[in-house]
Order: sequence, then structure tokens, then C-alpha cells
Amino acid sequence: MLPKDELLKHVENRETLARILDQTEQAIRTWEVVVTGFLSPPELVEAQDLFRRLTEVHTAAWGGYPQAERQRLAIARIDLPLEPEQIPLALIDLAGNFLFDPASHRDFLGSLLGTGLVRDKIGDILVMGERGAQAIVDPELVEFLELNLTQVRSVPVKTRALDWSELKVRPPQKKELTTVEASLRLDAVASAGFGMSRSKMADMITAGDVRVNWKTITQSSHNVQSGDLVAIRGKGRLEIGEVAVTKKERYRVNLTRYV
Repeated sequence: MLPKDELLKHVENRETLARILDQTEQAIRTWEVVVTGFLSPPELVEAQDLFRRLTEVHTAAWGGYPQAERQRLAIARIDLPLEPEQIPLALIDLAGNFLFDPASHRDFLGSLLGTGLVRDKIGDILVMGERGAQAIVDPELVEFLELNLTQVRSVPVKTRALDWSELKVRPPQKKELTTVEASLRLDAVASAGFGMSRSKMADMITAGDVRVNWKTITQSSHNVQSGDLVAIRGKGRLEIGEVAVTKKERYRVNLTRYV
């Protein structure tokens, strides 16, 4: 048996991690590959940190494409081969005419959940503008969704399975920039990277809208470092690159913003 109480100390997503540990014990006991539901980035990061402390198993994560935010985790004994391709995923199309009633990511998610699904059965949702959206889901649910997901907002939709060759993913656009700051405080560096005022960034941090390495940070004074990833929903991600100290003892920080 795994030392669950010890492993779950100080984790934020305790309920999800406890469920994953139950699945890990199943993988150890049965010598089978066990697959989790779709995990959010913070859940996935915590799970991967946890698995670094376990020597009996290894894992693979996949969400359908390289930049996928929500991914499933496959767990197996270290003796068994494990590849991302073993993780079952399905791609569906939610096609409709949204020209006069545009739908957001939240609208499509709400309609999916409105059929009775739980969140961990749904991966990324890729909004296609007036044509609808594509969604990555648990393959077991495709037939159910084809029958039951017929409307998003006021728009009738046709839900059908797609081949993975039809996946429409826009490659992330990136912008390289450099800022010079008096400190490596999160509010200072992130405001420069996202192109907004420091006071507005501080408000977003306090409100819990900013994550560093997928963990919510609510202190503007939190210091970032090279390799950190700062994410704000709806505004993209910011990667902290090389940090150098200038002659005036300020910090020159290379940044890469992904939108």
C-alpha cells in the first residue's frame, strides 16, 4: 500500500490526487495500464511531482496535441512499456452556424456538462468561430454526445466523431521581449510581459487569476526565476528566460509570450 497520507501532504488538489493514488495502487496490483480522467494543468503538475517520489510506477501524459492544456495520465508498473499513444482519446465536432449568436469556450463547456458529463471526461475545447468547436473527450462518450448534444446557446449543433487528421489547432504565436526591472517580483515582470499596468497586474494576482508553473500565486511580491511559466486565462502564457544583472544592479529578463 502507498503511504497516501504522507504523499498528500501540502497538495492543493487533494481529492484529485487521492483518486490518482487509488488508480496507482490498481496499476501496481493488476499489472495493467490505468488511465486517469482529464487533468487540469495544476492537477497534472502536482501529479507528476508526486510520481517522482514513487519508484514502482511510471507515467505518460497526452491530451491529443502537443500544446494541450488538459491531459490524461497513463500509469503503469515500471516494468511495463508505456507510450502516450496508449491513452484513449476521441475528437468530436460541434458544428453549427454561430454567425449571429457567437459562442465562447464557456458556452461549449456548459453545453457538454449540461448533458450530465463530469469535467474530467472533457479535454480541450477548440472554438472555431462561427463554425462551432472541436472537443477532445473520453472515447466512451462519443455515441452518447452524438445523441444528446444538439444545441449550444440558441444554435442547433450536429455532434459527430472526427478523425484526428481533422484536428484544427492554431500553432501558438510567440513574441520575444526583454525588460529591465529593479526586482524579480511577479507583478513587475508579468506586467511587462503581458503589456499591462503594474497595478492591474497586482489586482489580478490578488484575485487569484495568475499562475506560476500552474500554481495559483496571490502575492505580488513572489519572485520569479528563469524557467518559470506564468499563465493568465485568456491572455496566454509567459516564459521567463535568461536573467542577468546589469551594471546598475537591475535585472535584465528575457521573456517569451505565447498567445
